[in-house]
Amino acid sequence: MRKFNNMLNHFKIYFGIGFTVLCLISLIFHIFINGIRHLSFSFLFGLNMPEGESLVPMIFTTIVIVIFTLIISTPIGIGSAIYLNEYSNPKSKYVVAIRLAIETLSGIPSIVYGLFGFIFYVVILGWSWSIMSGVFTLSIMVLPTIIRSSEEALKTVPNAYREGSYALGAGKFETIIKVILPSAITGILSAIILSVGRIVGETAALTLTAGTLIAMPTSLFNSASTLSVFMFTITTEAADMDKAYATAIVLIATVLGLNLCTNYIASKLKRG
Repeated sequence: MRKFNNMLNHFKIYFGIGFTVLCLISLIFHIFINGIRHLSFSFLFGLNMPEGESLVPMIFTTIVIVIFTLIISTPIGIGSAIYLNEYSNPKSKYVVAIRLAIETLSGIPSIVYGLFGFIFYVVILGWSWSIMSGVFTLSIMVLPTIIRSSEEALKTVPNAYREGSYALGAGKFETIIKVILPSAITGILSAIILSVGRIVGETAALTLTAGTLIAMPTSLFNSASTLSVFMFTITTEAADMDKAYATAIVLIATVLGLNLCTNYIASKLKRG
């Protein structure tokens, strides 16, 4: 009976993995088949095409927003995770309130973040619809993901590592920097990759904060569209599914490229 249960559990696991991979492959194949014939060098780089007919501004805006959002949110998120896991008292009412706030923020729809960003950054601070408004809004939105995933990564580091470091005379801060963080870098990397995916795929919050202008930005305080916002715009307003599929291919390639860069940077940090 136990052998049968083990076989059944293995079947469930492999079936779930296989079904997930199949769905992913089917989705990518569908996008690729419908978009590849409409993807051209001119559409990508805008050669001999009128303004607004190339993806260069959207690709540039997407990369800029991802980079600046991670620059703001990653140090805050990792620092918060270090405090919660290494310094705080889990039974403290203050820490319980922080964890409740993180859980609440992680469940809020992105449109609510967009409304907050619109009211605070666009209206109150007077930044108007701009990349900067979108960056700060997305920074708040991805913080719960970074904090929770980074904290879980820190929890996987054995206490023996900490005790061994203390026994050799290292202080708490030095132990965290030189022992704990390098050991947890894989989990922290996963948090960053999840954040990149959410940033690149976000539309509702950016529509209300960064705007939908299809043009190359010259400043962080210019309005601009990301690839996902551009896809939303052309499917809802222009109903141009050919360009939408072609843009989706570029979006997938952009996410893949950003994830590879993140992995490369993390591997260099781990070796260092």
